[in-house]
Amino acid sequence: MRAFAELLDRLSLTPSRNAKLTLVRDYLRDTPDPDRGWALAALTGDLTFDAAKPTFIRKAVEERVDPQLFWWSYDYVGDLAETVALVWPRRPGANREPELNEVVEGLRTATRAEVQRLIEGWLDAMDEPRERWALLKLMTRELRVGLTARLAKRAAAEMGGVEPAEIEELWHALHPPYEDLFAWLEGRSEKPSSENPGRFRPVMLAQAIDEEVDFGKLDPADYAAEWKWDGIRVQAVHEGGVRRLYTRTGDDISRTFPDILDALQDEGVLDGELLVIRDGQVAPFADLQQRLNRKAVDAKLMAAYPAAIRAYDILVEGREDTRTLPFAERRRRLEAFVAKEHSPRIDLSPMQPFETWAELAELRSQPPPGDPQVAEGLMLKRWDSLYEAGRPKGPWFKWKRDPFLIDAVLMYAQRGHGKRSSFYSDYTFGTWTEAPAGGRMLTPVGKAYFGFTDEELKQIDKFVRDNTVERFGPVRSVRAEPHFGLVFEVAFEGLQRSGRHKSGVAMRFPRINRIRWDKPPGEADELATLERMLERMEGR
Repeated sequence: MRAFAELLDRLSLTPSRNAKLTLVRDYLRDTPDPDRGWALAALTGDLTFDAAKPTFIRKAVEERVDPQLFWWSYDYVGDLAETVALVWPRRPGANREPELNEVVEGLRTATRAEVQRLIEGWLDAMDEPRERWALLKLMTRELRVGLTARLAKRAAAEMGGVEPAEIEELWHALHPPYEDLFAWLEGRSEKPSSENPGRFRPVMLAQAIDEEVDFGKLDPADYAAEWKWDGIRVQAVHEGGVRRLYTRTGDDISRTFPDILDALQDEGVLDGELLVIRDGQVAPFADLQQRLNRKAVDAKLMAAYPAAIRAYDILVEGREDTRTLPFAERRRRLEAFVAKEHSPRIDLSPMQPFETWAELAELRSQPPPGDPQVAEGLMLKRWDSLYEAGRPKGPWFKWKRDPFLIDAVLMYAQRGHGKRSSFYSDYTFGTWTEAPAGGRMLTPVGKAYFGFTDEELKQIDKFVRDNTVERFGPVRSVRAEPHFGLVFEVAFEGLQRSGRHKSGVAMRFPRINRIRWDKPPGEADELATLERMLERMEGR
């Protein structure tokens, strides 16, 4: 466990992406099987323990430490694993510190009745808080070390000197602790077979376009344009009698969308956007959220929120891999494939004709009525581009719409997690509305926890601490009056109606665009401003 604990600790304190990549690559190179395989599974989110729950950690520590003292400590630290790691009182006579492999095997086979006893024994055997912290992070699957699954797989690829796309394409045929993968990467065996039906193919991603630089270098005749739909990117697979639906990161969501799988009649692999389409119109993203992250769905839910795929590309047609064909040819084949499927669950993302960048800019800023009003912006794809895994520079660009902006007043602040656990970094903000007894009052309209620099975080944290009105556990209410308070310029991608929110609206991807130290809170926007924005969005 010591090497794994050191890896997590260093990852959590390392901001650089390339430095994180080096740390994981070196760990995988220097650590023997099966520990490195279990570590890779933990870093990619593929390691689960059915019986291990955070409840058992809390029960264990409350039997060793005064419960009130523990909760006070938890309130101050802001992270369960870190708190327990620091306050845990060891008992003498514990066995040796366990290896990562022993912990994983123990948790995979333990019953609920055995988990708490295992936790206590392992924590007692560990000398350092860092090792206890790593153990508890592993159990709760909340590593929070700033590393994506894609970056962890890339580290494995660098260790073996292979392309990351090779790892991605193999991944769904592999199982932890990946001993066959490491044997191939180290040249001790042949490459594992990826020829399993229904496998995931690494997706191609777009670069954000730089309007001031890129348009001067690009010829509009070389590019196709289509809308960037506001759903989730998916890959629909039907091959060898196997039907599966994956997210762009390779998560299998087939069980949640059986209606989509039933619509896949002809064999092939489609790349597209998962949406709710009702009566021929794309529904807001909030409707799709009703279907996401469910273990199972029933007929009533599927009828209320009918899912569909709006296809962008075709990666396999029948048994032919089409990724090496130019986009123009893939598009021709995609149109024929979708027409042959003839299913209300699968339609085609239409091309948007244009001749100049100015004409396309006008289309982006003034989408026509109907589905384009729901789109996030535009995608640009070179007609001659191959389908390459990753985010190559040049073939594909995304040109998102400019975000919506409002000025809102900070109302509540909550401490963050990990390296932000000592800062108030999660903010709830509000806009003005009429108070029942007359005058004006603030109504919460959203929450955000990013968009500011580390230096700005320190300034906001000091403001929160100096102007706290009330405390509710880890949350503080902040002084907010017409003539005193802190105003944020908040950027967001869209609005939707919400019965769960007091304001009646919910923001899509809100973030702090800038801090308005110069603006009095009384001059911040009113809730009516958001309502007018929403009415314009709905006027399609």
